[in-house]
Amino acid sequence: MGRSCLPKFKVGRMMGWLQIILGGLVILVSILSLTKFYSAGFFLHNEDICQHFYTVKDVYGDFDAEALSDRVGEVLDRLETLQAKLESKIEEMEKNKGNLDKKFLEEEIVRPLHSANVALRLIRLPKIEGKNNTVKEDPLINFFITEEIRKYITPKENRVGKGNLYGTDKVYNTIGHACVLYKKKLEEYMNYDIGSYCDDDWNLAQKLMLNGCDPLPRRRCLTRASKVYQKPYPINESLWRLPDHRNVRWGNYQCRNFECLSSKNPKRGYSKCTGCFEMEKEKLKWVSNTSLSTDFIILDVLAIKPWEIRIGLDYGIGTGTFAARMREQNVTIISTAINLGAPFNEMIALRGLIPLYVTLNQRLPFFDNTMDLIHTTGFMDGWIDLLLLDFILYDWDRILRPGGFLWIDKFFCNRKDLDDYMYMFLQLRYKKHKWAISPKSKDELYLSALLEKPPRAI
Repeated sequence: MGRSCLPKFKVGRMMGWLQIILGGLVILVSILSLTKFYSAGFFLHNEDICQHFYTVKDVYGDFDAEALSDRVGEVLDRLETLQAKLESKIEEMEKNKGNLDKKFLEEEIVRPLHSANVALRLIRLPKIEGKNNTVKEDPLINFFITEEIRKYITPKENRVGKGNLYGTDKVYNTIGHACVLYKKKLEEYMNYDIGSYCDDDWNLAQKLMLNGCDPLPRRRCLTRASKVYQKPYPINESLWRLPDHRNVRWGNYQCRNFECLSSKNPKRGYSKCTGCFEMEKEKLKWVSNTSLSTDFIILDVLAIKPWEIRIGLDYGIGTGTFAARMREQNVTIISTAINLGAPFNEMIALRGLIPLYVTLNQRLPFFDNTMDLIHTTGFMDGWIDLLLLDFILYDWDRILRPGGFLWIDKFFCNRKDLDDYMYMFLQLRYKKHKWAISPKSKDELYLSALLEKPPRAI
C-alpha cells in the first residue's frame, strides 16, 4: 500500500502544475487581447478602430477605383499635352524672338486648361454615410467625362427633404448598361449647347439604342423639324394616303420623298417591309383572302371574341397598316417602329396613328395584364436567338390580360429550326384558336398562330 501512494501523489502534483500553467496562459492571452484592443483605440475613438481593422479595400469595396483612375489619367494627359505645347511655343519664340499669339493663347492654352480644370473638379469621391462609415458612390459617375452625361446620371434629391410621388428620396435617371461600351459615341451624342438646337443626329441615337445603349439619356436641346412643315391631312384622309414629304427631315435617308420609297426603286435604302409605303398594296392586307393559309383575316380574328378586343400592340416593322385596319373596327393599336433606312415612325404618326419607338433590347413600357392583343409580323424571324425570344415571349405574356390574344403573323424560319420555334411559342400553354404552316421557299416555312392566354387565377 505504501508503494502505491507515491505515484498517485506525483500524478496529483503534475496535474496541479499543469492546471496552473494553463490558467496562466489564459490570463496572458486575455491581457494580450486587451492590449490589442487598447492599441487599436477601442476605448478611445470608433474611427480609429475602423482604420485599424479595415483596409482601404474593405472600406472602398464598392467604389469604382478603376474609373476614377482613368478620369485622373485623362486629366493628367491633357495637362501633359498642354505643357508640351507651351514648351514648344517657348522654344519657337526664343528662335524667332516673337510674342505670344492671342489666338494661340486662347485656343491652345486657355480652353484646354479650362477643360482640364473642369474635368478635375467633376471627379467625385465616394461619400461616407451612416454610423458604419459605409462608402457609397453614384453609379458610373466617374466613368464619363462629358459634363452633361454626368449631370444626367447624378441622382436628383428631392427639394427641402420632401418625399416625392414615388416615395423615394431621390430620382435616378437611367441609361442602358451597354452605354459603357460606346462611351465616345454617347459623349458625342451628349455634346451640345444647352437650350440650343440639337444636331440632326437621330441616326446616331438609334445606333446607340440598337447596340444596347437603351434607354438613352434625355437631352436639353431643341429638336429640329422640317423647315417647310405642313399641316397633316385630316384623319378621314390620312389613313390611306401618302403623307406630305415636306413633313419629314430626309437628311439621313437615301430617299428624299415617299414616292422614292417604292419597292420598284432598288436604291430606296431599306429592305424590310418592302412595299410598306405603297398604299394600294397596303389596303389589301388582313382584309382579303389569299392562297396562303397563314394569312389570317382581321374580321375572323375579332369574331372569335366579339367586342372584347379593344386595345393592343403591333410588334413589328411597318407603316401602321395593321393599326389602321384595326382602327376601322374601333380597336386602338400602338405600333412599334424603328427607322431602319426609312421614316417608319414619321409615316405612322402622319397617318394619324401611334408609333412606339422601342427596340428589342428593352422591357415593354406597359403594366401587367393590360393588353387585349399582341400582333407580331415581319420583325422577329429565324435569325432570333432562342433565349432572347424566350425573354420577349415572357414579357408579352406579362402585359397580355387573361383571355388576350397573341397573334403570330407569318413568322418564318428554316425548316430544320421549326420545331424549336414551335416549342417556344407553345411553352406557355396558350389555347390554340388558329394554327397554320405554309411554305415560303424550298428551305423556309411560314408559321401563323392565334393563341389565347390562360386565366392563371392563382
